[in-house]
Amino acid sequence: MGIQSVDLWVMAPTIVLALGALLALLVDLFVSDNGKASRSAAGVTAVVAVVAATAFLPQSADSVTLCAGQNCAYAVGALTLAIQLVVLIGTATVLLMSLVSVNDTRTPSGEYYFLLLCSAAGAMLVPAATDLVTLLVAIEVVSLPTFALIAMNRGDRRSGEGALKAFLYSVASVAVSFYGLALLYGSLGTVSFVPLSLLAANTEPTPIGTAGLVMILAVVAFKAAAVPFHAWAPDAYESAPVPIAAYLSVVSKAVGFAALIQIVATFATWEQIWAPVVAALAILTMVFANVIALRQQGVVRLLAWSSVAQAGYILVPFAAIVGGLAGADAALPAVIGYLVGYAALNLGAFAVVTIASRGRKGLLIADLKGLAWQSPWLGLTLAFFLAGLAGLPPALIGLFIKVQVIAVPVSTGAWVVVAVMVLATVTGLAYYLRFAAALFARPAESTFNRAHLGVSAGPAHVALGAMLVLTIVLSVAPSLALGLLDRL
Repeated sequence: MGIQSVDLWVMAPTIVLALGALLALLVDLFVSDNGKASRSAAGVTAVVAVVAATAFLPQSADSVTLCAGQNCAYAVGALTLAIQLVVLIGTATVLLMSLVSVNDTRTPSGEYYFLLLCSAAGAMLVPAATDLVTLLVAIEVVSLPTFALIAMNRGDRRSGEGALKAFLYSVASVAVSFYGLALLYGSLGTVSFVPLSLLAANTEPTPIGTAGLVMILAVVAFKAAAVPFHAWAPDAYESAPVPIAAYLSVVSKAVGFAALIQIVATFATWEQIWAPVVAALAILTMVFANVIALRQQGVVRLLAWSSVAQAGYILVPFAAIVGGLAGADAALPAVIGYLVGYAALNLGAFAVVTIASRGRKGLLIADLKGLAWQSPWLGLTLAFFLAGLAGLPPALIGLFIKVQVIAVPVSTGAWVVVAVMVLATVTGLAYYLRFAAALFARPAESTFNRAHLGVSAGPAHVALGAMLVLTIVLSVAPSLALGLLDRL
């Protein structure tokens, strides 16, 4: 059985990101000025690499490579392109925010951008994987650089603690998942998605196969920060540089759901095994995260718990299948649409926090009281994004994605899931509106120095403006997100 020649064009977006990571490291090494100029040069190199990878994306559509006979390890379809697009947009936005935060904090830029692009390259591999081994290894490629990135908040002892928590949870979930992989292989005799799908369709799940499938879901729950695999997220987000928190909340989460989609699609006929597990994860995540978020006073920590709660909403379409397979066809478009809309809203909120938190650690909601009066651009845009995350106008895309998601359990009759999502969404309104109301309150007397709000933070403002435009466009034409799979 011969080895087919590798088609580099199919893998071009991933390869470009990997080469960009190395180039950013070299640029930082050889640029003579070791100050802001070298840090900016490495950052600009990373941004150019992401733009170049995006330009190559359409050329990889409906293609396969890394084949041995009829078995190919890398395949690109509509789902792959949708997730890779979210990864590239998210990474580019995070890089623009990083151009400001890296300069402000004197973070080692070469290492920072190298690790970030390495993680993004791994994220590009996940939706293109065609077997469980490649999938789990790619997820680890995403995760490993983020542990170092979380710990890069120099001078903050909490960053090491946050990185350690993320590392330990990752190690535990991956160990369980690989053990599950071994059980599935022992039960079905293959790890490739297509043969697995055929075998699952023609055989009843054995106890070993059942245990293996449930164990593999552990790494998915970790990447999505779903309860009870969420405990690393609040501390890691809060202790990491703000752009890295944004990266974890969007790109890393998208990777988790890409893996879940592939696993669910492969074992679609074993819905009696995975659907109750996903339903339990969704319900626990929505309830627990929204209740805990009510008590948060820190801005990043609140957004961290908000991100956990949003993961619960994204799980709802899959959880709805406990009520029957009638809504299965609507589950995938709902999940992809939610990921796109959520990415724009959350990245926009983190862009504002990146600008507002310059020179300040542990930014509190009280510190941003009256922000809409002192800096209307930042205050109004942050309120806009918070409204969208809550599912309220004028950011209508937030409402549209929630309606599409809840329509799936309604169609299958999974009324428990519907009731929990409604109650969780109403609970979420309390902390989103409390945060937004603080932006319009009379500025409080505090030690927070707002003088830096008028200081140029050009790249972060570009990121903020881009997410604002994207959110408005999606609010006017929601089909761009909700019907993304049909357009690819």
